[in-house]
Amino acid sequence: MNRREFILNTSLIASSLMLGSATRAADAGFPVVRTPEAKRKFKSVAVERAIERVKASAGNKEIAWLFENCFPNTLDTTVDFEMLDGRPDTYVITGDIDAMWLRDSTAQVWPYLSLITEDAPLQQLIAGVINRQTRCILKDPYANAFYKDEKKVSDWKSDHTEMKPGVHERKWEIDSLCYPMRLAYRYWQTTHDTAPFDAKWREAILLTLQTFREQQRKTDHGPYHFQRQTTTPTDSLAGGGYGRPGKPVGLICSMFRPSDDSTVFPYLIPSNFFAVISLRQAAEMLEQIHHDNASAAQCCALADEVEQALRKYAVVEHAKFGKIYAYEVDGFGDFYCLDDGNVPSLLSLPYLGVVKPNDRVYLNTRRFVLSDSNPYFCKGKAADGPGGPHVGIDMIWPLGLIVQGLTATNDNEIRECLDTLRRTHAGTGFMHEAFHKDDPKKFTRSWFAWANTIFGELVLTTYKTRPHLLD
Repeated sequence: MNRREFILNTSLIASSLMLGSATRAADAGFPVVRTPEAKRKFKSVAVERAIERVKASAGNKEIAWLFENCFPNTLDTTVDFEMLDGRPDTYVITGDIDAMWLRDSTAQVWPYLSLITEDAPLQQLIAGVINRQTRCILKDPYANAFYKDEKKVSDWKSDHTEMKPGVHERKWEIDSLCYPMRLAYRYWQTTHDTAPFDAKWREAILLTLQTFREQQRKTDHGPYHFQRQTTTPTDSLAGGGYGRPGKPVGLICSMFRPSDDSTVFPYLIPSNFFAVISLRQAAEMLEQIHHDNASAAQCCALADEVEQALRKYAVVEHAKFGKIYAYEVDGFGDFYCLDDGNVPSLLSLPYLGVVKPNDRVYLNTRRFVLSDSNPYFCKGKAADGPGGPHVGIDMIWPLGLIVQGLTATNDNEIRECLDTLRRTHAGTGFMHEAFHKDDPKKFTRSWFAWANTIFGELVLTTYKTRPHLLD
């Protein structure tokens, strides 16, 4: 059977599964809100089978219905797959913004990685994401978001930075370069396929290494600067476009957070933790696939340097919670204690694999993050949960609740996270960027694929490890 026949057959199987799934949703009393089959961007047999398994097992039919809507949302609505120069190429928009973020595109397909060994077209789709991300990094390692059309001029063309055609936005965020390494490593570990990791991919990794070193700012500011004419202060940088000062201590500067808001202090602690594990994963791949021991050693050396600096500067003393991880520091002794509902966050550190769930400092930090000592933790009439500065006070991020559930280690906390998410989708059947703590009908971004797909990850993980919590 050739590839075309295989895809046709799998599409027919998926169509049968989808029809049955839609019928059961209506029969259960929930509206059919998932994108109609004929309009779906990509169809995965493995994803449809996962939906059927969860729906058949889950006693809580509303959670099962939400899973059916949310888990495939990235595939249904945001992916654009094609073969380009004989290689798979996948462009992934975030949802309501027609641009591909390196962070979001990784996070959106991440929950499907556990299924790709049983679905060859799905594996090819994700290989296409890796290939596209490689091209994006080589275009501009300081950019966070890109267009499919590499000649398109951005709406942000007037930003005071080195904008190039094909770049949507140029906000320097450490995690933008970490996420592609995370995706590449897990894909490689899962499939043992090395096709995406060619000379261009190696070049992108070496450019990532160079960029991280430049942003340690040991001798000068480095080449990156950014300013925007705006009434929103967090959309621009102080210091003539270089941000607020940081003492060179081995940490990597991140001028923007994963929320795309500017940092207060330049060393964003969750993202520096993320860089440590990502560099070590890249080193393993460089060594095993390319036999490039010298570059692998450089990645490990930088990871060691950042990790040593984190030990010295990331932990601060909190009056109530003891030793906790700060969110941002400047190396001069100043620090900022809060957490953001986005990822990477302090809450998400075990999810990213950078600390153990029982790490003593992390547990103290977790108690801080999920308390009213965190200025962006919300307690409301409708729900309690993590928020963040990007949308403002009193707004809970489903991403934060989902990460809380994914990093929780006891049944009661996981159940409470699932129940809160079930009660606050405002009747839409989908997750949102943020909702008001007193009224979930006041929400931002009705189409935000990352939040949808990671909710699916939480439900699927619960189904596999604690299925009784879905009753």
